[in-house]
Amino acid sequence: MTDPTAADALFWVNNTWMLVATFLVFVMHLGFAVLESGLVHSKNTVNVLFKNITILSIGLLTYAAVGFNLMYPGEAFAGGFFGFSGFGIAADETGLGIAYADGAYTYWTDFIFQAMFAATAATIVSGAVAERVKLESFLIFSSIYVAVIYPMVGMWHWGGGWLAAAGFHDFAGSTIVHGVGGWGALVGAWMLGPRAAKLRGEAQPHSLPLAAIGVLLLWFGWYGFNGGSVLSADPGAVSLVVVTTSLAAAAGVMTAAGTSWVVDHKPDLSMALNGALAGLVGVTAGADVVTPMTAIIIGGIAGILVLGSSKLLDRIQLDDPVGAIPVHLVCGIWGTLAVGIFVPDKSIATQLIGVAATAAFCLPASLLIFGALRATIGLRVTAEEEEMGLDHHEHGMEAYGLPSVTSEVLLELAAK
Repeated sequence: MTDPTAADALFWVNNTWMLVATFLVFVMHLGFAVLESGLVHSKNTVNVLFKNITILSIGLLTYAAVGFNLMYPGEAFAGGFFGFSGFGIAADETGLGIAYADGAYTYWTDFIFQAMFAATAATIVSGAVAERVKLESFLIFSSIYVAVIYPMVGMWHWGGGWLAAAGFHDFAGSTIVHGVGGWGALVGAWMLGPRAAKLRGEAQPHSLPLAAIGVLLLWFGWYGFNGGSVLSADPGAVSLVVVTTSLAAAAGVMTAAGTSWVVDHKPDLSMALNGALAGLVGVTAGADVVTPMTAIIIGGIAGILVLGSSKLLDRIQLDDPVGAIPVHLVCGIWGTLAVGIFVPDKSIATQLIGVAATAAFCLPASLLIFGALRATIGLRVTAEEEEMGLDHHEHGMEAYGLPSVTSEVLLELAAK
């Protein structure tokens, strides 16, 4: 435009910020990949990385094919159930003018930002089922889950559905994203059963430096996850969200690390890392409506919850290699309910209804999908394949160019 108006300038600023936020959420997928690969055995590194890159791709493609229209069934998306309703329609309707989204951003920006969230829900499941799930079974589950289950729950709230009408508040997805992924993770971990190495007490992370890098990348990306959920570049709203997000993460680190130090008599790095994620997940539901001090309380309690729930899972032998269930499910529930506890005009009963409805839909859906896979192509690799490592069995390659010492020892023992 040769003579841009103030509205044009605001549109460009908002749209640019939303794209930057999208790029930050994309970085979260790198964070998940690095974190998960660091927390599993080296013989399963390739498998974890392969799952993370394919989940991102599956999420984008299925969201384009069906998820976007299923999640946002409003008038602007009335082009049909399958595929982009925007294909072949006029520029003004696609948001290439400034009529779309009240002039905040384009139709295409809306799609790509929301698609990154969709892929995140399936990524959460990946860590909980790591080191023993069949690759093809996991990819089929992820495809169905991200194409249908996540966007249906998202439609209830963000698509203007019944939860939105009831006054439910989940700003950036403590329940809509993390809870949905967390319920799937819980079912998957339960149906697969614990790893053999876990039962022997030999399930150790192969690279805590990688795990630490992954968490810091996730924290960095969360500024787009929460900050972009403002859905504009409003300086006051974005600044508040960035502050509450940061303080909750920091509080989660300190309480998780401190509590582990008291309980186990040594400070646990892995617990400090998951404490950061716990605080981030916890504040995500209310990052736009809580005060900075309240964010510290929410994040601090989340840090304690992640330690307690991790120890409970160990006690009942529910094996979750990366702590996805404590971080995303437990702290997602806590963060959603915290909005009703700490925000005066929000109802804890309504928040609880949202959590319960998500569980009531995602649990049976996950059981149905995982159950069908187990009854047909199988869900878990064989004991021998698990011991040798999924990198060798599923991919025929090693992450670091040389066979791991553990794999060599196991092969020698098998030969004897």
